[in-house]
Amino acid sequence: MESINTYLKGRGAQINPHNCFNQQEMVVDVNDILDEEEQLEILQQKQNTKYIEVFPKSIINWVKSPDIPGLYSMNPYQGCEHGCTYCYARPTHEYRGYSAGKEFEQNILIKKNAPQLLRECFEKPNWQSSSIMLSGNTDCYQPAEKKFQITRELLKVCLAFRHPVSIITKNALIARDADVLEQLAALDLVHVTFSLSTLNEDLKRVMEPRTSTAKNVLKTIQLLSEKKIPINVNVAPIIPSINDSEIFDLAKAVSAAGALSIHYIVVRLNDQVEFIFKDWLERNFPDRYQKCIHQIESVHGGSVSDKRTFVRMRGEGNWAEIINKQFKLSQKKYFADKNFPSLDTSIFINDSRRQGKLF
Repeated sequence: MESINTYLKGRGAQINPHNCFNQQEMVVDVNDILDEEEQLEILQQKQNTKYIEVFPKSIINWVKSPDIPGLYSMNPYQGCEHGCTYCYARPTHEYRGYSAGKEFEQNILIKKNAPQLLRECFEKPNWQSSSIMLSGNTDCYQPAEKKFQITRELLKVCLAFRHPVSIITKNALIARDADVLEQLAALDLVHVTFSLSTLNEDLKRVMEPRTSTAKNVLKTIQLLSEKKIPINVNVAPIIPSINDSEIFDLAKAVSAAGALSIHYIVVRLNDQVEFIFKDWLERNFPDRYQKCIHQIESVHGGSVSDKRTFVRMRGEGNWAEIINKQFKLSQKKYFADKNFPSLDTSIFINDSRRQGKLF
């Protein structure tokens, strides 16, 4: 019989680190007070995902970080079921009273009113067209999107108003919206970025358990590229001793599938992500634990985290320089003859009477 401490398959985080905003925390060792049948029931409950509707007053966020391109982002979901152990967005769930660990994957906040909020924003006479990123925090095509279709409705609003939008995702579900994306692309109104960390399906299954397989991501890149939808790929994050040997293979594969550009980000373990990732690493790759952590520290000045703009995503030191050189070589070899188009901000329609006719 499994105990309450059994590894939760299909989940990335295996712990709920203490919420830094809570002064007190109550801990009960259920293994000491429950029988095996009750323990198994709780274990099954822990794997369930809860969808919780919230009612924001606005959907567009002003991005103030100077090293992140674009001025705005919007997130139809908070929390993410994909379960990526390294996700920098995990600590944002603490503002909502949840843990950055398992609760980040299991308590998904749903913004059903997001399309209407976006429409209202575009209808304001002083709104100036500028690319908006979907999502910038959690994945807009995570499993919840299959049920709620909020991202699809947001794209329809962008199309109606002729407003540019950029998308970043790990999920092949985006192929469902190829019809809307194709129309946006024909007007130079959309960029799609796939975040792909590995071609190793076994590694992907434990590191980011509810994302699409690498095989399906490559198929989706090919599908969208054939429809003239511009695709960029972020190899992110690159983790020493885990996936840093795959750079050339990834570049070759995504280029062959039709991607027009490729970039990368090195791993950084901000705030509670450090404890979630270290726990995951020790459970799954104990033989590499010390080497991996020490290499991450060498990239970020002795720490596993780094909040310095223009440094945090690339790192410093010998390992970071080796990664940078490998990427430059891979870009030269597989992307030299490719160009990534710009988004058009000049055809935005902010007259509500005119845009209604476009549906």
